[in-house]
Amino acid sequence: MSAHAATADGHHAGGASVSAYHESLLRSPVFLGMVVFLGSEIMLFGSFFTIFFYIRFTHTTWPPPGIEIPKEATGINTAILISSSFTMHWALVSIKRGNRRGLTLGLLFTLIMGLTFLALQIREYNLLHTEGFTPEHGAFASIFFGLTGLHGLHVLVGAILLTIALVRTLRGHYSPEKHMGVELSGIYWHFVDVVWVVLYTLVYLLSNGARAPL
Repeated sequence: MSAHAATADGHHAGGASVSAYHESLLRSPVFLGMVVFLGSEIMLFGSFFTIFFYIRFTHTTWPPPGIEIPKEATGINTAILISSSFTMHWALVSIKRGNRRGLTLGLLFTLIMGLTFLALQIREYNLLHTEGFTPEHGAFASIFFGLTGLHGLHVLVGAILLTIALVRTLRGHYSPEKHMGVELSGIYWHFVDVVWVVLYTLVYLLSNGARAPL
C-alpha cells in the first residue's frame, strides 16, 4: 500500500514538476520576448504579402509572360522543411522525457534539413539568374526575391539557434526540468515552417499561369 502511495506521489510530483516548468516558461521574460518578436515578424511578413497581393491583382497575367517559377523542385524543398518540423518536435519531446539521445538526433536532423533547404534555395536562385530572372527584372521579380530571400534569412537565423542548442545539448546543459533554449528554438522553427507553407502556396502554386480578375 505504501509502495503504491509512493508511486502515486511520484507521478503526482512529476506532473507537478512539468506543470511548474510550463508555468515558469509562460512567465519568463525571455518567452514573452520571443512572443513579441514573433508578433513583429508576423507584421513584417504581412507587409511583404500585402505588397505581393497588390502587385498580383494589378497585373492581368500573373506571373508575367516568359516567367515560370520552378514549383516542382521547390516542392521537394518544401517537403524537406516540413519534415524538419517533425524532427524538431521529436527533439523537444525527447528532452521532456529525459532522452538526451533523441534530443541530440532531433536537433541534428533538423539542422541538416534546414541547411539543405538553404542550399537548394541558393541553387534555385542560381538557375533563375542564368535564365535572366533577377530582382531588377520587374515588380514580380522584386517581390519574389524579397519574400523568398526574407524567409531564407529567417531559416538561417533558425539554423544558428539550432546550432547553439545542439552545442549546448552536447555539453549537457538541458534537462527535463530546464530546456527553455530548445523550447524557444522549436517555436521559432515552427513559425518559419508555417510561413514557408503559406509562401509556397501563394507564390509558387497559385501564381503559375494564373490570371488576375479584370
